[in-house]
Amino acid sequence: MDTELERLKELSLAENLGRLHRLWRTVADIELAPLELTHPRWTALWKLLRLGDNVSQKVLADALEIELASLMRTLGQLEEQGLVCRHSCKKDKRARIVSLTPAGRDVLTQVEKRIIQVRSELLTGISAVELNEFERIIGLISHNALAKMATAPVIIE
Repeated sequence: MDTELERLKELSLAENLGRLHRLWRTVADIELAPLELTHPRWTALWKLLRLGDNVSQKVLADALEIELASLMRTLGQLEEQGLVCRHSCKKDKRARIVSLTPAGRDVLTQVEKRIIQVRSELLTGISAVELNEFERIIGLISHNALAKMATAPVIIE
């Protein structure tokens, strides 16, 4: 029991996961810098493509799990680069719809090639079985965290 308690007291797992995320993100950012894409920009483009394009800013922000205000800044930058365009929704004039431009689609083709290369390099030496187990474990931890959040008391200030 004491060894289990000691193991749980260690922050190394959370620290290592956080460090891994930062390192992976940094490597991807370095690879995508020539395309003038930061992490927020390329992930917004990637998610927009995955959602099927022509989605509301709110839906995109929710899918990225970020605040709408943060996404709006990123979308402004992507618009300046000519990679996305925004227009009012025909059904709800308050909602803004985001679409990829042809240039945005072209950039995403380059992003995909570079991200696949980064992933391949970072996963060197890891078998498919090991990777599947790692993904299963991450999924389980995420599920447990979401369950914990769902039962947490709401704090009203």
